[in-house]
Amino acid sequence: MTNTNSSIEKVTFNIPSELKQEVVKLKDELKVSLNTIYKNAISEYVKKQELKKWQKAIEHASKNKEYLKHAQELSDTGVEIYEYN
Repeated sequence: MTNTNSSIEKVTFNIPSELKQEVVKLKDELKVSLNTIYKNAISEYVKKQELKKWQKAIEHASKNKEYLKHAQELSDTGVEIYEYN
């Protein structure tokens, strides 16, 4: 996940002592830095929130009759639609 083209910014935040102790224990078990754990955790959180936004948009669109009508019209054109993974 390291991007050598991006700048690095120092961030300071507070967490409960108990959580910090758990993270330090995990760091020792995994033999990685605290920075790696925090960076991975925040990255995963951001990805999950982005997914939730997409899921909410899909749910909203699936209830919108005008959108569904338009989607049906597009699917009836015979044009193939490709999925990107």
